[in-house]
Amino acid sequence: MASQLLAKKPLSTIMAEAAETGEHSLKRSLGPVNLVTLGIGAIIGTGIFVLTGPVAATAAGPAILLSFIIAGIGCAFAGLCYAEFAALLPIAGSSYSYAYATLGEIVAWVIGWALVLEYAFGAATVAVGWSGYVGSLLQDIGIPVPPSLSYAPGTQVVLFGGRWAPLASLPASAQATVASLPHVTSSFDLVAFLGILLVTAVLVKGIKESANLNTAIVIVKVSVLLIFIGLGASFLAGHPSLSSANWHPFIPPNAGHFGEFGWTGVLRGAGIIFFAYIGFDAVSTAAQESKNPARDMPIGILGSLVICTALYILVAIVLTGLVSYTRLNVGDPIALGVDVTGVRWGSFLVKIGAIGGLSSTMLVMLLGQTRVFFTMSKDGLLGKWACKVHPTFRTPYVSTTVIGICVALLAASLPIEKLGELTSIGTLFAFTVVCAGVWVLRRAQPALHRPFRTPWVPFVPIMGMLVSLLMMASLHALTWEVFLCWLVLGLVLYFTYGRRHSAVQLALAGSAEREVAREPAQVAP
Repeated sequence: MASQLLAKKPLSTIMAEAAETGEHSLKRSLGPVNLVTLGIGAIIGTGIFVLTGPVAATAAGPAILLSFIIAGIGCAFAGLCYAEFAALLPIAGSSYSYAYATLGEIVAWVIGWALVLEYAFGAATVAVGWSGYVGSLLQDIGIPVPPSLSYAPGTQVVLFGGRWAPLASLPASAQATVASLPHVTSSFDLVAFLGILLVTAVLVKGIKESANLNTAIVIVKVSVLLIFIGLGASFLAGHPSLSSANWHPFIPPNAGHFGEFGWTGVLRGAGIIFFAYIGFDAVSTAAQESKNPARDMPIGILGSLVICTALYILVAIVLTGLVSYTRLNVGDPIALGVDVTGVRWGSFLVKIGAIGGLSSTMLVMLLGQTRVFFTMSKDGLLGKWACKVHPTFRTPYVSTTVIGICVALLAASLPIEKLGELTSIGTLFAFTVVCAGVWVLRRAQPALHRPFRTPWVPFVPIMGMLVSLLMMASLHALTWEVFLCWLVLGLVLYFTYGRRHSAVQLALAGSAEREVAREPAQVAP
């Protein structure tokens, strides 16, 4: 029983699947530039445009800078491990496929099921931030969205200064007048819902079209971020008292609970914003659509990680200098920051860049989700509907459509901070398994040809596991409860469907039957 649960998918089988061509296979059309921009598309947007503000406001304060550094170091270890696997096994399943080849089927199922959680909640998180920037821009041009359809259900929205805004985003000086202002409680985030559906339609159309659109958007949003950094740094240089006030205290004193400011808050902040780095994980899911994965996958994974970490740190410094961390618990913190500079065209440009940037992040998150579903279905662990490929577009159109609708409902119904934490725990779990897999495969098959080799094994995999587990431990108890319930649901699905339809299990059963048939018949004395 245990040996069947830990049955491994042969490397030769995975490599043969990766080399498949034809109308029922994914199309190889991505080069190194596409892969780097896919990574940037997923990374830049999620953390900078969405989570930087809420994490600073509720966990780390201005010391979110340290949270980004800790998360970046952890990602460097995990990214090196991902690069080795992605070059060796250029398959769409990412860490699910890597676990299947090294740690066994039950581990692969658990990690694949965790990836479903990771990408679904990741795309939904970004959609909420996208909604915030779209709503802000529409108010700027005089076309406001009804406030009851602009935020997560239960969000208190106030008409302040002629604009609808979440109560949490108002400055402290305005809190005394809140009771006299018009109030609305939001019931559904329609903008986030429609945003996910739009991205889903693009993904159904084709991977090359999706990648080209993403590349164009990435160029725009990186340029916009550099403009924001320049405008913010210039403003702070002329107003040193503002940054001095907003950066003090740099690490706010702990509020009496683990993870609420202080050093534990810095650690919790790192655990939450670790979600922002899952772009290189999404790059690995596109390995089966890469032209030359042995060369290009490490470039895409590590290149996007280095570029984005540097931008994260710079933006965190400028944003917390411009705006007090206590006011940053909003879905569009960069827009709030650029408004402080008073540069109207800068505000408009940043919002345009954020909208485009978050669009590309949603696209890459949903791309990763559907490719993991595709691979698990090909292995027999999920229904065959999930691996149906459109004969013209060559995309998994059924799973893309179903997942898109489900994620749209999540984005319209849950607050951003809950979505972010649930994504982080799935991401960190995936990173832990990938790091362990590199170490296991190095010991099991040391002579295997590896186009890219993770340096300093086992130090790098061990550190990747330790950092990931430490940040998982810092997350809220409710996050753990939801994650464990999700895993229990996944195990029920595995034992009732996946195990009985698994291609690997069926092959093992067939092999056992052939062995029995070859045994000589015993003759009774």
